[in-house]
Amino acid sequence: MARAIVVMGVSGSGKSTVGRALAGALGWEFYDGDDFMPAVNVAKMASGTPLTDGDRFPWLDFLQNLIAEKTASGESLVLACSSLKEIYRERLRQSSPNIIFVHLTGDYDLLKFRLEARPGHFMKAGMLESQFETLEVPKNAIVVDVAGSVDEIVEDILKQLDHETKAASPS
Repeated sequence: MARAIVVMGVSGSGKSTVGRALAGALGWEFYDGDDFMPAVNVAKMASGTPLTDGDRFPWLDFLQNLIAEKTASGESLVLACSSLKEIYRERLRQSSPNIIFVHLTGDYDLLKFRLEARPGHFMKAGMLESQFETLEVPKNAIVVDVAGSVDEIVEDILKQLDHETKAASPS
């Protein structure tokens, strides 16, 4: 059965980097939600203006359709997508109720440092505070701190996935 993992968190948490490495470890396809972000949304964020739910919903609907299409054709995937609010995660779950969310967490100062060191990205460090304010911590997600190396983070996710899979399997 095809599966989908959504790697979520605020900007600077490493969604794309960790998601790509996780997909590689699993032998699955990787998709970065930012690659599908409408240009008007990118411009809005680049100007320092946070997106509204109305800005995000068409993009989330596109990602939901991507998940549905890929899993229906038997393809398992990892998707990097901030998914900061429960309503956003519910929107993505419409494509597949079995989506696994991996929430990357980290210290504010570490994430701000990462954003300041990331040249040319539309998401500026000044918007990190608004992301933390928007974040609704998921109740049912694999939670991983991002202070370690990418390899350590992926290893932690894989261990938790393995534990989750074993817990869900009939004995």
